[in-house]
Amino acid sequence: MKKQNQILQFLSMNLGCVLIAVGVYFFKIPNGFTTGGVSGIGTLLGKITPISAAAWIWILNIGLLLLGFLFLGKKTGIKTVYCSMLYSALTYIFEKLSPISAPLTNQPFLELAYAILLTSIGAAMIFSCNASSGGTDIAALILKKFTKMNVGKALLIVDFVVAASAFVVFDIQTGLFSLLGLFAKAFIVDGVIESFNACKYFIVITTKREEIATYIMQHLHHGVTVNSVVGEFTKEEKSMIHTVCKRMEAIKLRNRVRGIDPHSFIIITTSSEIIGRGFLGV
Repeated sequence: MKKQNQILQFLSMNLGCVLIAVGVYFFKIPNGFTTGGVSGIGTLLGKITPISAAAWIWILNIGLLLLGFLFLGKKTGIKTVYCSMLYSALTYIFEKLSPISAPLTNQPFLELAYAILLTSIGAAMIFSCNASSGGTDIAALILKKFTKMNVGKALLIVDFVVAASAFVVFDIQTGLFSLLGLFAKAFIVDGVIESFNACKYFIVITTKREEIATYIMQHLHHGVTVNSVVGEFTKEEKSMIHTVCKRMEAIKLRNRVRGIDPHSFIIITTSSEIIGRGFLGV
């Protein structure tokens, strides 16, 4: 199970880097969208210096990675180095293989939507692996570690100045689009992270305690807590089973419980985060 989780994390980090690189190179840079982050700083510097935006992303990420090792620890630092270098490399490769000097379309709002969606989903996938794509994402993770601030709000604070700079370097329209993208990204990142971490909390009232508890522990490998309860209407004694499971396991568990005890009473709620053995933090 641990090896499988490591493989899934590795694939998630790689796909996240690809999505960010595509969003940055094909949609952000050509339009001058500086929605924060190293990509935003690189876009600004690429406009006012002879060095390309992709090259600036390389340079800035290398410098900021030192902060990751210093404040976030070796484990997070190694993952962040990998994601940061892969994302930077992909952006640079796109620049060499598919040079573009103008936006892909004449619809800036459409391109902003793709820029924000691709980079937000990619960043959330990487954040969910306890890493970042480097740059100001590192600063956001540092703020999250030492304060109660969530990742989205931390990114909003770190990136606001970068986005506002588009008014000066580009024009009012680009600046307005950049600020709009910045606010949208902050909320989308939080939403996607919560979606990745979402789990299901089950309360099952049943007379088949042994069969249901055994299935949960032996087949889903999750813990079970049981209380004895009495229905006030029927005065019948039953067992109340509490358990949590991954979202993908919820339908399987619901169907199995109904198969074991068709008369069971089931309450299923969604939890945005569960910390403990088999879930986050362990």
